[in-house]
This record gives sequence, structure tokens and C-alpha cells, in this order.
Amino acid sequence: MVFLSFTPPWFNPWLDVWSQMPGLTLATTPEAEYGSFVLTGVLMTLVVIYGVSKLGGELSKRFGLPPVLGELLGGVLVGASVLHLIVSPETGAIATDSNLMGLLQRLGNLDGAALEHIFASQSEVISVLAELGVIVLLFEIGLESDLRELSKVGYQAAVVAVVGVVAPFLLGTVGLVAIFHTPLIPAIFAGAALTATSIGITSKVLSDLGQLKSTEGKIIVGAAVIDDVLGIIVLAVVASLAKTGEVDLLNVVYLIIGASAFLLGSILLGRFFNQGFEAIANKLQTRGALLIPAVAFALVMAIIANVIHLEAILGAFAAGLVLDETDLRKELDRQVMPLADFLVPIFFVTVGAKADLGVLNPFEPANRAGLIIAAFLLVVAIIGKVITGWAVFGQPGINRLAIGFGMIPRGEVGLVFAGIGSASGVLDKPLEAAIIVMVILTTFLAPPLLQVVLNKPNDPNAPADKSVLENSLSS
Repeated sequence: MVFLSFTPPWFNPWLDVWSQMPGLTLATTPEAEYGSFVLTGVLMTLVVIYGVSKLGGELSKRFGLPPVLGELLGGVLVGASVLHLIVSPETGAIATDSNLMGLLQRLGNLDGAALEHIFASQSEVISVLAELGVIVLLFEIGLESDLRELSKVGYQAAVVAVVGVVAPFLLGTVGLVAIFHTPLIPAIFAGAALTATSIGITSKVLSDLGQLKSTEGKIIVGAAVIDDVLGIIVLAVVASLAKTGEVDLLNVVYLIIGASAFLLGSILLGRFFNQGFEAIANKLQTRGALLIPAVAFALVMAIIANVIHLEAILGAFAAGLVLDETDLRKELDRQVMPLADFLVPIFFVTVGAKADLGVLNPFEPANRAGLIIAAFLLVVAIIGKVITGWAVFGQPGINRLAIGFGMIPRGEVGLVFAGIGSASGVLDKPLEAAIIVMVILTTFLAPPLLQVVLNKPNDPNAPADKSVLENSLSS
């Protein structure tokens, strides 16, 4: 349901006049010329994304909140919940659900079939740009994450990740079966959706707060990376359950070995790669001599990760960790920031745009069962991650709440679980709505909670991470 119309009634006559003037219409509509309309749709969408991300980020920062929260809320404003400017076929939307597509149709005299074709193509382009955005974000996070420092908290990060996967999965699955009498496979699917952690959202909040290199930040990022690997394995298991009703153990073993070998192999080979990378970068004389080879390396690593059925962002993060060891890291980090400023907002705004707050409306009878289950899932989602802070050992004075809160946001990862479950027919409408509500609320709750606990560090004498703070302020 459209809550607000993008084109007010008084503007329609002007559109009619425009559409009747051949010299001012965008183009004719033969299929060969759809490309110009796709480009126009992409450009219009980017204008909306950049405008709302900057406005939301600035307002959020003025209220003392992380800018990423403003970008997410800006996405909600222009997305499926309010203005319907940015909607996605992934959520079941069609061209006529998009007010931007409606404007494009009026400007170009497009018929329904042409508009659907343009909508699908334009949405795919934006989706690819969003994926590139999160790849660049994780590459940047890898560059800012000192591998030697991460290794110092490796055991703690691994324990946090395992607890953060096992606890919510067991609590969610058992609770749904015992309390709500949910069938076992849908309950397992919902429990699996509770295991995810959005490393993109958490790491951006930590960077905005200047806490990425704090002990808590390193544990959270390390745990989120491991959690991402475990999440891939869990996703493979539940997807197999959804399709066949049984688990392919060979596939699970393959994923575990593949993920471990990829990360360890990347780090070990990186020591040899760095020398060659520096030699190449120093010999190149044209613009982008450092940035282009580095980004190309990150993309190659993302491709390799994707080919072996891991997440592309895992490859980008590994590439950042490898290049963090080079002497050129500080200059590279400086050059990557403008690229991240261009692409990363697309990711966060589109995540917010996909969140349909209509499922939170208690006056809709179809939503009530889902809201009750959602309340249960939200409690489990928070408790199952907050307790991870108390799984840390050998770190006296650690801010355990910060670690727990940092693991809370599910973000796009949780939406992937919900989408696969919906597409496979495993989830009924109430359970699907409950998962979506849980994902939305955990995504928006985590940034302000982290803001509160990280503004009150346990060790007041701990040195501030000056470089990260300066980067955050400059952005």
C-alpha cells in the first residue's frame, strides 16, 4: 500500500503537457532503446539515495548517533514503507509499486511491459552497486584491521562467534517448537536466521565511533567474520533442509574446509604478495597507480570466495587484511575512502528501503500472529548475542555489553534467510513476517546501543584510536 504519493495531483497536468511534446520526451520505446530508460532510472535512484543518505547521516550525527543509522532510516523513508521511491523485485514489488518508475513512465510514454523490463534492469544495476558497496566497505575495514592485533584476540573472537551462533539458534528453534508448536523444519529455518550478524553495519558503526581498533572492536570484527563463515554453513544446511528435508553432510564439510583454507591461505600467501604489490605500485606512473591494483586484488579475492561458494565480502575483507601489512597501507586507506563514500551509502540505503514496516501494523489481523512470534524472536535475538560478551576470557575490564550489542544487528544477512525461506515455501506468512520484524528492529537497535555503551568505556585511561577518529570526523 502506498502511504504517500511522489507526484501530487497539481503536478500531473504538467507531466501530461511534457509527454505530449516530442522534443521533450526522453525517447521512443522500442526494446533496443530501453537502455536509455534504464540509465535514467538508475540515475534517478542514485540521486534519491545520495540525497537521503547525506540528509539522514547529517541529522543522525547532530543527534549524537552513528551516521549509518540515519542512512538506514533514510532508506526506510524512501523505500517500501513510506515514499515507495526505491522498491525491489526481491521483496515481491512490481514496477507500478515504484513512484520513480511511475514518473519515468509518464515522462517517456512507456507501456506496462516496457516499464517492467526497465524496472527489473534498473533494480539489478542498483543491487550490483550495493553489493560493490559492501565489498568496498569490507575491504576498507580489512585495511583498518591490524592482523597482528586481531590475532591477539583470535581465540576470544572465535568463542564469541560460536556462542553467538549456537545460543540464538538453540533458543529460537526450541522455543518456537515448544511454545508456538511450529513444525521442526520452519523452526530450524527461523533459528538459523537468528544466528547471522551483519559485519557491514557493525563495523561501520565502530568506525564512525572511532572504536574499530579498540579491544572490543577487534573482538567484534573478528567474531563477525567468523560468524559470517558459520552463517554460510548454517545457510547451506537449512537450504538443504528446505529442498530435500535432509542435510548434505558432504557439502557442510566442504564449506568448513573451504572457508578455513581460504582465510588462512590468504593470510599466509599475503606475506609474499605484499612485496610484489609494492613493487608494481611503485613502478606505475599514471593516476590510480596504488588504488587500481589494490581494488583489483580485492575484487579477485571476492571472485575466488564466490567461486568456492563463500561470501564475496569475505574475500574483500581478506584482501584488506593482506594489504594492511604493506608499507603503503596508510596512503591506500586514504585513497579508498572516496570510493567508499561513493558506493557504501547505496548499500545501507537499499537495506533500509527493503524493510517493510507494514508488517508492524497490529491493526492488520494477518500481522498479529507474526508480531507475537516476532516479540519472542527479538528477545532471543538480543539475549543470544548479548551473552557473547560474557564468553570473552583473559580480558579484564573489557566492555562486555559493547561486544554483545555489536553482535546484535542481522541486517541484510537476516533478510537473505527470510527470502530463501519464503521462496522455498518453508515459512508461512506469520513466521516470515516475524523474521522480518526481528531483522528490522535488531538492525536499528544496535547502533544507538553501541553508541551508549562505547561512550562510557570501562577503562577511562585507554588511549583513543586517533587515526580512526580523524578518519571518522573527516568523513
